Amino acid sequence: MNYKHLHYFWVVAKAGGIGRASERLHLTPQTISGQITLFEDVLGYKLFNRIGRRLELNDAGRVVLGYADEIFTLGEELQEVLRFRPGGWPLQFRVGVADAVPKAIAYLLLEPAMELPESLRLVCREGKLTNLLADLAVHRLDIVIADSPMPANIDVRGYNHLLGECGVTFFATDELAKEYEEGFPKSLDGAPFLMPGEDAAVRPRLIRWFEKEKVRPRIIGEFDDGALLQAFGGAGKGIFAAPSAVADQIIKQYGVTEIGRTSLVTEQFYAISVERQLTHPAVVAISSAARESLIR
Repeated sequence: MNYKHLHYFWVVAKAGGIGRASERLHLTPQTISGQITLFEDVLGYKLFNRIGRRLELNDAGRVVLGYADEIFTLGEELQEVLRFRPGGWPLQFRVGVADAVPKAIAYLLLEPAMELPESLRLVCREGKLTNLLADLAVHRLDIVIADSPMPANIDVRGYNHLLGECGVTFFATDELAKEYEEGFPKSLDGAPFLMPGEDAAVRPRLIRWFEKEKVRPRIIGEFDDGALLQAFGGAGKGIFAAPSAVADQIIKQYGVTEIGRTSLVTEQFYAISVERQLTHPAVVAISSAARESLIR
């Protein structure tokens, strides 16, 4: 494949036509048109539908554009990484954080990496665990931080590294705490509760614990985003649970009160990597510090 032809195609697709692309590339429209035709011949597919003087991407063109976007975006990132910076070359650390992982926990885990003596450039992506594992498989990420091991049905070669675990603490605003703090956990029966979403590994553990304690909180909301759940809790909409390891930060950030905690419901956090042995200096720093910071 001639990547110059791919670049011409990419610019035409992004610019919306050969005329605008010729201005950006400083080439004649005839030259660009001829190069696009050669590129289509090599691929064996037409990439545009020609409607009058307009070009519209067809299905094959959209597929090629998706790959071209990734190729040239990575190329721009490569230039940025290799650009000389005073003080030496930065160590790039690309982390995927599953959206079920509380933000405060993600910061707690990643902070030791920022304390390394060498210059570090942290690239942090958040999303669904399955999407992040796909990026890990093609080495777009160094690790994925998740609240559960890699699912068995995911066809990705990866290794689970348990960073640590902790119990959970229940929080409420002062007004709700006055009503439901006494007699915890029985006081949770009928109490307004904000439940983590279905992707959160702690959700079934909470449900089993409620059943064991014979309490039925009144679920008034379910949230995939832990930060949004905590924002609703801070606004007094309901009681919520969060990892005990970050209880102090949550109390300070949201102005809430601890009404009780349990070690019978635990949250576990993993670093998922394509390496059996962790070798990246930032990952090693995270792993070394995590067990101590997560014991609560």
